Amino acid sequence: MRALLHGAWRTVLPVPGDAHGPLPPLLLGLTLLSGMIDAASYLILGHVFVANMTGNVVFLGFALAGAPGFSVASQLVALAAFVVGAFLGGRLLGPIGHRGRVLVRAGLAETVLLAAAALVLVVDPVAEEGSSDSSRYLTIAVLAVAMGIQNALVQVIAVPGLTTTVLTRTIAAVFTDSGRTGRFQEQGGRQLLSVLALAGGAVTGAALVFHSDQPAAVAVPAALAAVVTLGAARSTRAGGEWATPR
Repeated sequence: MRALLHGAWRTVLPVPGDAHGPLPPLLLGLTLLSGMIDAASYLILGHVFVANMTGNVVFLGFALAGAPGFSVASQLVALAAFVVGAFLGGRLLGPIGHRGRVLVRAGLAETVLLAAAALVLVVDPVAEEGSSDSSRYLTIAVLAVAMGIQNALVQVIAVPGLTTTVLTRTIAAVFTDSGRTGRFQEQGGRQLLSVLALAGGAVTGAALVFHSDQPAAVAVPAALAAVVTLGAARSTRAGGEWATPR
C-alpha cells in the first residue's frame, strides 16, 4: 500500500529528474477532461461517447439490434471523426523533438476544437425546440476529432499507465501485478489515480449538464485544455531526459 501511495504522489508531484518530468500531472488533467467530455456527450448528445471508442463500438451493436435510445448514425459519426482526429493528430504532432512541445501542439488544437463545439451549442442547443440534428452531429464530430488528437498525443509521448481514456487494461494491470507479486507496485498508484481522475471528470461533467447549461459542459473542459497547454508550454523551457522521445 505504501508503494501505491508513493506512486500516486510522484504522479501528481514528480521529483526532479523523473523519467517523464511534468508530463504525468498534465496527462492526469487530460484524463479528467476526458471524463467531463464523455459525460457531456452521453447526456447531451444522446447515448454516444466521443473519447471512449470501446463503449461506442458496443453502443453501435445496441443500435444495430434496435435498442431504444441508441443511434447508428451518432455512433458512426463519432467513430469516423475519432479516426480522422487520430490521423490528423499523427500528422500534426509529426517527428518528436521535445515531448513538452508535442503536448503544446495537441493541447492548442484540442482547446480550439472544444471551444468551437461549445460555440455550436450556444448557437443551436441540442434537443431543444427548434434544434436540428445537424447541431448534434456537428458537435459529436468536433468533440470526437479533439479526442482523437488527444489519443494520438498519448500514443506519441508514451507515459506508462496514463492513457487518458481507456482504463480496462489499466485496472486489470494494477490487480494482476499485485496478484502475481503479492503486493501493489508503485506504478499502480499512477494507474489508480488515472481511474479516479476519469471518474471525477465524469461526475463534474454530469454536474455541469444537470446544474448549468450545455455550452458550459463543454466550455469548462475547453478551459481545462487551455490550462494543460499553458502548463506544457512552461515545461518546454526546461530540457532533461524526460523531453526525449521514448
